[in-house]
Amino acid sequence: MTAVHRAVLEAQGPVLQFDHPLINQDVRSDIPVVVNIFGTTARVAAGLGVNLDGLDGLGQFLAALRAPTPPDGLRDAFSRWPMLKAALATRPKIIKLAPVQSVVHIDSDVDLSMVPVQTHWPGDAGPLITWPVVITRPYAGAADNVSGYNAGIYRVQVLDQNRLIMRWLPHRGGAAHHRSWATHNEKMPVAIVLGANPATLLSAALPLPENVSEMTFAGALNGSRPRMVPAKTVPLLVPADAEIVLEGWVAPTETAPEGPFGDHTGYYNPAEPFPVMHVSAISHREAPLYLSTYTGRPPDEPAIIGEVFNRLALPTIRAQIPEIHDLWLPPAACSYRIAVVSIDKRYPGQARRVMMALWGMLPQFSYTKLIVAVDTDIDPRNWDDIAWALATRMDPSRDVMLLESTPMDYLDFASPQPGLAGKMGIDATTKIGSETSRDWGQVMHTSDADFAFAETLIERVLPELRQ
Repeated sequence: MTAVHRAVLEAQGPVLQFDHPLINQDVRSDIPVVVNIFGTTARVAAGLGVNLDGLDGLGQFLAALRAPTPPDGLRDAFSRWPMLKAALATRPKIIKLAPVQSVVHIDSDVDLSMVPVQTHWPGDAGPLITWPVVITRPYAGAADNVSGYNAGIYRVQVLDQNRLIMRWLPHRGGAAHHRSWATHNEKMPVAIVLGANPATLLSAALPLPENVSEMTFAGALNGSRPRMVPAKTVPLLVPADAEIVLEGWVAPTETAPEGPFGDHTGYYNPAEPFPVMHVSAISHREAPLYLSTYTGRPPDEPAIIGEVFNRLALPTIRAQIPEIHDLWLPPAACSYRIAVVSIDKRYPGQARRVMMALWGMLPQFSYTKLIVAVDTDIDPRNWDDIAWALATRMDPSRDVMLLESTPMDYLDFASPQPGLAGKMGIDATTKIGSETSRDWGQVMHTSDADFAFAETLIERVLPELRQ
């Protein structure tokens, strides 16, 4: 299934549904598997409630959530950012009867093998849930306080009939909540949503401000209050219209080796201990769908989502670093390992200042190992432009900045130590002032008149070139 999915994704093909996936050689599942819902940037944008042209406006909205422009009163703020009111004021609608609880299996009736969880790569340790929305709350949080919930997407390994392994890294919200329960030596309630609506899934992946709930933000994207229902066996509210929900508890200290699994780097990561979840209930619709994907060397769905999130993040980045003109995170570089940033350069040393600001601004940039800074006349999405800037505006002895012992993705095998590595910044901008002691060359450009003449000639005399 992963091979078929990958081939269709690379061809920018449609969403796929496998009606009767094989659990093993003799048993087929009655739960269809759906993949590739985020196989194109247009479908990712649709999941956010906009088209591709609307991403810039949504990015400005996200920037306003982080640092709203001082308004002339609340009325002015809400008129300029109508979604702001929805995101901050939306409250979930609590219901008693929910589609996701049409069928409920509790305690001894729990059997995770009923869910057709894929084993994606030949070297994987076993079945891996790849699109879970994991809902947790802090120890002191109330069960009905959805604004205090964390909804995150983590890797979840199926261990046996009623146990899962939660792979959340220490800096993620789920891990922070788990520490708050473990401090009091109590097990933590967890709900894993399989087949959440696209807005909820993407909201769980977005780097939202801490004061904005992923669940209420998803409601704002959908234009309606999120419908929630009390879980059957844990003190949490869960999305009423999801396909499947796994409920359970994570003990304070119990762990199991998770992995190895194929990861977004294109390599298998080694097995590491992570917390174990004991599943106390499985609830689902009458005829549920299981939503899945794979992670691997790009392209994959997370990389395509990363392209869209790159556009969404640009207004927030510009609000903090105004001289940034554009920014590109090449998908082939695992979405965030390399960044190319174009800046409106005005003073010596500015490129280095921008690079250091990026590394310290958002958590995801702390894992960016290489930043290339270019001028605004360079298209940061064009490798030929980047290569020309590196070849003509960068001197290795002057324009390369190296940092040691900085945070790095735990799965980066190139790191000398797990979670700790170096970073490199390359200044491929035009050198000005005290940055150089020699005259800088003048860039060649075709005159506007000659360019217009050539365009007219091609249009009239050589129309086949247009084709």
